[in-house]
Parts: sequence; structure tokens; C-alpha cells
Amino acid sequence: MASERSLKTTASASIVAMLALAGGAGYFVALASPRLSVLCLLLSIAPAWLLSRCLTRLAPRLSRQESTMATAMTAAPSPTPDEESLRALEACLEHAPIALFRIRNDAEERKVTPLNASARRQLAPGHASEPQRWQQLLAAQPPGQRRLLSFDTERGVERALVAVAALTLQGAPQHLAALMPVESELEAEALNAWRDLVQVLTHEIMNSLTPVASLSRTACDLLADVRALLPHDTHADLATALDAIARRAASLADFVASYRSLSSVPAPQPEAVCLEQLFQRLEALLAPAWQARGGRAEFSVEPASLEVRIDAGQLEQALINLLKNAAEATQGIAAPRVTVSARLSRGARLRIEVRDNGHGVPDTLAAHIFMPFFSTRKQGRGIGLALVRHLAHANGGTLRHARPVGAGACFLLSF
Repeated sequence: MASERSLKTTASASIVAMLALAGGAGYFVALASPRLSVLCLLLSIAPAWLLSRCLTRLAPRLSRQESTMATAMTAAPSPTPDEESLRALEACLEHAPIALFRIRNDAEERKVTPLNASARRQLAPGHASEPQRWQQLLAAQPPGQRRLLSFDTERGVERALVAVAALTLQGAPQHLAALMPVESELEAEALNAWRDLVQVLTHEIMNSLTPVASLSRTACDLLADVRALLPHDTHADLATALDAIARRAASLADFVASYRSLSSVPAPQPEAVCLEQLFQRLEALLAPAWQARGGRAEFSVEPASLEVRIDAGQLEQALINLLKNAAEATQGIAAPRVTVSARLSRGARLRIEVRDNGHGVPDTLAAHIFMPFFSTRKQGRGIGLALVRHLAHANGGTLRHARPVGAGACFLLSF
């Protein structure tokens, strides 16, 4: 190898010398010095001879290298049509949007094996909270049926549609399970259904309440005009009844109007939002109220330059609603605390976490807290969390309730 390198170096030097001597000969011809030109040409014979010697010695080696490369190329067999079809099938399987699992019956337990990238993501750290339990649940599904399964993830409880088929490969019976996550689609459909229902109900109820409120106020005015013609007790009873009708109609109209926010949310206007600045505004607005109660509200962004393209007003409103719920959930706590943090999670998704140390959400109510009209407070209307979820979906995100390790509640906004 070293000898070959030296031969190539010598050949390169010979070429350079020949070019230099040829250039010198041309230069002396221009100066009308034929003797010096002839001398340069004679001197160029030596590097030309040396170059020919180097090329003669390099030629067999280059021929052997070309022969070796040709032999290697000839030895490598070209893929057959069956192999190409198999590779194409494997590529389709690997990138299929549905998670595919193979379930084998071993001696003691059923073994679940992921078959493509989507399946491996389902079992990867950061997705299923308990991968082993999720595999056991998947392995227990009977073949020939479709079921909607729920499982715990870092972002809360999610649902997926599972179908299992029985087959026999190489004489061994096994099951093939296909899993399609549908949580986002189900949430979107549920929100659309609730929005349509609220829109119809508020429209019909308001059409009935408006004339009742108007007529009751008119009746109160007419009753005042004929007060002298009626007995005192009769006038008092009528005035009390009409006033109760008017007040109740006005209260119901205000109650129903508050639900219009679920069906009349304007379309988001996305823009680049610096989360550090947005959190500073929220801290200046809400932190003093927490300090007055002997607690604190903490806001953090990692990194500080983190930005997201979103409707700033709607994101701010969603966080205000969550912080308001946290304030109500920490009533009676000696040192109430809420933390709001933003960072990038796996897949470059923005994750905003709102965590408090309040009384938390009971497991029996966790499945209902995002439903409109549902509230555990006496004066609650069941709008706050439903509106937050609606705002999150309108901006391409999701809202989840995550079970915290300690006390309190934790809500996750992902975009």
C-alpha cells in the first residue's frame, strides 16, 4: 500500500515538473531565447521517462482492483421479485398507522410482541403508565370481537379500539391484535355533539324565557296602576308572585346565556406566543390572590425562550379557568399552592401542567368532570373544564386529567 502511494506521488511530481518545464520553454520562446527553450524541452525528457515507469508499475495493480470490484459486484446477487415484494410488505407493516401486536400462548402466559413502529410507541416509556398491565389487558381480549379499551398514560386516561383475529402460523396458533387510538376523535365528536345540543337548548329556552320575563315585568307595572282598586292582601300576594316570576325568569335567562360560551367560541387566531411573557401576565394577575390566602402560585417555562403558535387569548382564558378551579379546590387548605409549568415533551409537543395541592378529583368522578352541566359545587354551572377542553381542541390540543402521585389534582394541556 505504501509503495503504491509513493508511485502515485512520484507520478504527480513528474507531471508537475513536465508542466513547469513546458511553461518555461514557452516563456523563453516569447523572449527570443531558442537555446533556453530547447534546454527546457530536453530537461522534460527525464520526468516524462519517470512518469512512464510509474504508470507501468501502477497498471497491474489498478487492473487487479478493477477485477476485484467486478468480481464482488458479480457475486452479490440481485434481489428476486419475491424478495422485493417481501421488503415492500415489511415497509408497509412497519409504517402502518395501526398498532399491530402478535399474541402467542407460551407455557405459562401469553406473550405480546409489537410488530411495527406504532405498536412499539404504545409500549415505549412516556406513553402507557403500566406497559406490563396494558399487555396483559391486550392479551386477554377474545378473538373475533371489537372492543373499546381504556388505559392510563402520562397524559391521563385514553381509549383505543382493539380488534383481535385468530390464526395459525407454522403450525402454532396465535392471535393478531390491531389497536387504533381514538381518544382525540371521540373527544372531538363529543364536543361537537355537546355544542350542537347546547346551541339548540339555549335557543329554545331563551325564546320561552324572554316573553315570560317581559310579561311579568309588564304585569308588575299594571298591578301598581290598579293598586287602589284591590284589597291590600290580594295586591301583596299578586305583587309577590309576579316579582318571583320576573326574578326567576331573569335568573334562568342569565344561567342559560352563560352556556352560550360553549357554542359561540370564535375561531382561533394563531400567532407566535412567548410563553414566558404570557406566564408573567398571569402571575401578575393571579398571584396576589394566592398570596393573600397564605399560599403561592408558581409559573415556570423551560426553556425561557419557548414559543408556540396559538391563539394567545384563548390559551390565557383556558389557563385562567384551570387556575380558578385550583383556587376553589384548595379552599380550606392551610398553605394552598398551584404550579404552572410549560416544557416540550416527547415528539416535540408542548406540555403545560397545572398542579395544585387541593382535595383532588375522586376516581368515581374523574370520567365526568369535562362534561357540560356537571359540577360538584352547589353554585357551579359545569362550564369551566368543558370550556377549557373546547378551547384546547379548537387550537389543535388536548386536555387530560392526570392522577398525581401525591395529593391534589393535575391537568395537562398538550399542543
